Amino acid sequence: MKNHDIVEKNIGLMVVFIVVAISFGALVEIVPQFFIKANNEPIEGLEPWDPVVLEGRDIYIREGCHVCHTQMVRPLRAEVERYGHYSMAQESVYEHPFLWGSKRTGPDLARVGGRYSDEWHRAHLYNPRNVVPESNMPAFPWLFDNVVTGEHTADKMRAMRAVGVPYTDEAIAKASEPFVGGRVKEIDALVAYLQQLGVLVQQKR
Repeated sequence: MKNHDIVEKNIGLMVVFIVVAISFGALVEIVPQFFIKANNEPIEGLEPWDPVVLEGRDIYIREGCHVCHTQMVRPLRAEVERYGHYSMAQESVYEHPFLWGSKRTGPDLARVGGRYSDEWHRAHLYNPRNVVPESNMPAFPWLFDNVVTGEHTADKMRAMRAVGVPYTDEAIAKASEPFVGGRVKEIDALVAYLQQLGVLVQQKR
């Protein structure tokens, strides 16, 4: 009996070899990426999110936007033609957790910042079919009523700093200031978050 026949007829042995092969591939392909300095440095101009954008990002997560929208333009011609410049590692160094996604029920949003007006986003989020008649996206009218209190914003910034986002003590101390008096609705925060997505990378369509 040949050696490969022994492996093919022994499921346990085959599983062991598969695990070893995958582990070796990961070791060679993935681990070196952590030591490439350019991959771990923020893109020029990237700053920690301001309090309103940070709250908007949490609303984006809470409402499940990341379930239907990716934020990862792959380096394929069809994607670059439609969405803009492919996504780069340096854009995501402050992303905790990252929101690349894996399913596109709706379009990719990695380059949506500045592509539409604030008013368009508001109309779209209030009732998507008012803007895109064939849309199957749900409406989010409550965002126009709910106020962002900013009660936990400083804690969120401290948590982000603990994983490497360079928030200063001064920025954390002033975290709740934009929300005083109920000035910021959830829709304001979410639109602010959407409008900054991908703006640091030259738009190419």
